[in-house]
Amino acid sequence: MNPEETLALWQAEDTAIRARLQPTPGVASPAQIARRSGLQILEAISAGELPLPPMAGTLDFIPVHIESGYAVFQGRPDSSYYNPMGTVHGGWYATMLDTAMGCAVHSTLPAGKAYTTLELKLNLIRPLSEAVPLVRVEGRLVHGGGRVATAEGQIFGPDGKLYALASTTCLLFKPT
Repeated sequence: MNPEETLALWQAEDTAIRARLQPTPGVASPAQIARRSGLQILEAISAGELPLPPMAGTLDFIPVHIESGYAVFQGRPDSSYYNPMGTVHGGWYATMLDTAMGCAVHSTLPAGKAYTTLELKLNLIRPLSEAVPLVRVEGRLVHGGGRVATAEGQIFGPDGKLYALASTTCLLFKPT
């Protein structure tokens, strides 16, 4: 598939996914998530049964695909995320990667277990701007332990170019 065809496919998927998501981001109540595994929580968000977290609304990204140990998100790197040099701020890249990698970890957790990022390392490969209307962000679990998990992630465009890569270490715990 060429870059134009890939972009058209991503745009069509974007429209279909946004149509099923809850229109207003929010935070699920403890009762809504209490008996669900991480994968079940993420599937419920993707199905529109639970709200997207507020950060997804703020930075305009959506879940595209979630399975155990793997998460794909899609975002729009538009000018509202620009730094003074006229390119997308590194914090946008970091949040997108932290989300995908964190969800890759979250998708493997049983009900009653949570995670938080302990360490995030990222390499920005090339600048993003509105010239790239959509990007995909993949997160993959590398190691899932009892107390610590690690994951890797990357951002790429419809032309297949790599824009950033990252790794994370997450602390696994029982929320209070």
